Amino acid sequence: MKLYDRQGTPNAARIRIVIAEKGLEGTIDYATVDLIAAEQKQPAFLAMNPIGKTPVLQLDDGLCLSECLAITEYLDNLDGRPVLTGISPREKALIHMTHRRAEIMLLDPIDDFFHYGTPGLGPALAPWRKPDWPGRGEWGSRRGAEALAGMTWFEDELGERPFLAGERYSLADITLLAAIDFGRGVGPLAAELPRNLAAWYERMSALPAVRDRSGRDLLPEDIARMSG
Repeated sequence: MKLYDRQGTPNAARIRIVIAEKGLEGTIDYATVDLIAAEQKQPAFLAMNPIGKTPVLQLDDGLCLSECLAITEYLDNLDGRPVLTGISPREKALIHMTHRRAEIMLLDPIDDFFHYGTPGLGPALAPWRKPDWPGRGEWGSRRGAEALAGMTWFEDELGERPFLAGERYSLADITLLAAIDFGRGVGPLAAELPRNLAAWYERMSALPAVRDRSGRDLLPEDIARMSG
């Protein structure tokens, strides 16, 4: 299998945690996609994923899977022992629901804040983000405020149980973790988390699959290009 992603990005983090949890590191080749140069919007990549977003997992038979949920479902069920996406119908439903809430309430608005309310990934990607749209900056700020407001729900939920979807960590926690790391890195989330989220974050960070995953940090060249 081959994974097309860019290390240090939130979606790459989500899948690389899954890979580490399932012990699949040695079975996957990595192909880095230059997001700052908008490589994901070029014909070769669009042939794999017409939406033009990473990650993409290419299977040995050539099938290309996109979307973190689909990739996670595939990898988690390869061995017939899912640990991240649920076993019973009830567990699966709760995990999928809370995972999607983490996307809608945090990850997606933070992504909009980054691309519309800040310089984002730079000028090469700007044409794909409608740079001349009036109100672009205001939209980014509004989406940042939505992410901040969304934190309250997760803080309350994590006061009721140790992990977002129950008694053990799952896809929902991985998505929430990626969103918080992204939001703290680019804004609008503050570095200090509220009490329940802080305790949850500490537990998550100590998990070997989270702590020891590959590709945790942005590439030095990407940091230089974005800051320049």
